[in-house]
Amino acid sequence: MEECISVFDMLKIGVGPSSSHTLGPWRAAERFLAELRSENLLPKINRVKVDLYGSLSLTGKGHATDLALMLGLSGQDPEYIPVADIAGIIKFIEDKNEINLGNEILVPFYFLQDIVFNKNFLPFHANGLTFTAYTTDDLEYSSTFYSIGGGFVIKEERDTAKVKTDIKCAFPFPINKAAELLEYCITENKMVSEIVYENEKSMRSIEVIDNELMRIWNTMLECMYIGCHSEGILPGGLNVRRRAFDMHQNLIGLSNYDSPQSWLQQIRLTEVKFRQILQWVSCFALAVNEVNASLGRVVTAPTNGSAGVIPSVLMYYLVIENHKAGDKEIKQFLMVAGEIGSIFKKGSTISAAMGGCQAEIGVSSSMAAAALCELMGGTPEQVLMAAEIAMEHHLGMTCDPIGGLVQIPCIERNTMGAIKAINAAELALATDPKNAKVPLDKVVDTMWQTAKDMNNKYKETSEGGLAIAVNLADC
Repeated sequence: MEECISVFDMLKIGVGPSSSHTLGPWRAAERFLAELRSENLLPKINRVKVDLYGSLSLTGKGHATDLALMLGLSGQDPEYIPVADIAGIIKFIEDKNEINLGNEILVPFYFLQDIVFNKNFLPFHANGLTFTAYTTDDLEYSSTFYSIGGGFVIKEERDTAKVKTDIKCAFPFPINKAAELLEYCITENKMVSEIVYENEKSMRSIEVIDNELMRIWNTMLECMYIGCHSEGILPGGLNVRRRAFDMHQNLIGLSNYDSPQSWLQQIRLTEVKFRQILQWVSCFALAVNEVNASLGRVVTAPTNGSAGVIPSVLMYYLVIENHKAGDKEIKQFLMVAGEIGSIFKKGSTISAAMGGCQAEIGVSSSMAAAALCELMGGTPEQVLMAAEIAMEHHLGMTCDPIGGLVQIPCIERNTMGAIKAINAAELALATDPKNAKVPLDKVVDTMWQTAKDMNNKYKETSEGGLAIAVNLADC
């Protein structure tokens, strides 16, 4: 039985700025609380400490890892917490030196002492963290987790046991490689999205699938809307000025709208020559990642740092390519994108701490290219070709965030990934698959080999590249 990764595993709703450094640690804190409850230890706790290792430590401050841990230990859910409540919860902990552990018991918590940033790496993965709880009867309970990208969290024993014990299902069409996906499409005479839909139906009802896909899209749409209507300086100390607001104002003018949905309709009425198309796609991507950088709610796609690529490409299709498109096309796009992302996760990585930015922007661009290609009428062969083309031209991209913040160069990179995705889809549509030279699986393998060969300082440590060439004083 193979591991089954759902579309909803690849596209998750959460809080920025990072899926591996914010959402992952937050989820790890939730799992630690669950362990304490299962051991009947929670009522006895009188202190909690968290040790961060490797990339989580080196760029944790810039990625708000410490804030995510405090929110997670407080029993808050990143998918549903009102974003406006975050500052108040953090302020309470910092002012009172207490944390409402699991939203059940107040315990002392000195965040400057009880969250420890260790620069050394744990051997299993670059993003390691250990929780330790101390009880009133002098017991000590520790648990180590690894945030492996995209909000996924595992424990080391899962890998060392050589058995994946958390298999959720038995898909009718189990997929590890792109070649297997293509074979199903051919033998079943189905599009990629149709194969994915059949797999999803083995896990949940049609109604749940449809509602959750649209909830994901509406979160993406709202995120773009908020980003296009927010101005000012992003937090973190780099003094990065939001750009989506001004770009959006120049593009849309005095249009009249009062909601994300009516906004979409008004964009369809604007002039869209080639230059405006580039600006709109860039604007959508900037908007999402500016929201992400300010601890707003985004959809990991497949990560927070790359969250702008997929919504901006889907929005491009809806407002420029096909004004008649609606829920059907949105769900189709998201299912294809999710499946391509899962192939990269299984065969390589979606963690910048393991593979550099090729694992984030590269994968998101590949996901978006494949999804757009299917909506534009591409065959399954062309869909996979679009994914291959997009990733081929992101191979080797490093992750070198200045100040450990998901801002420079991360925000702009989403615009580049989106434009490359559209170009990759067009190239695939214009190509006979019989003439393709590089299969997607070979690119997945190459990406993983490149990740292993890449110097660690270019893997989300802020110890190389732009992160040291440009210092905070320059900004």
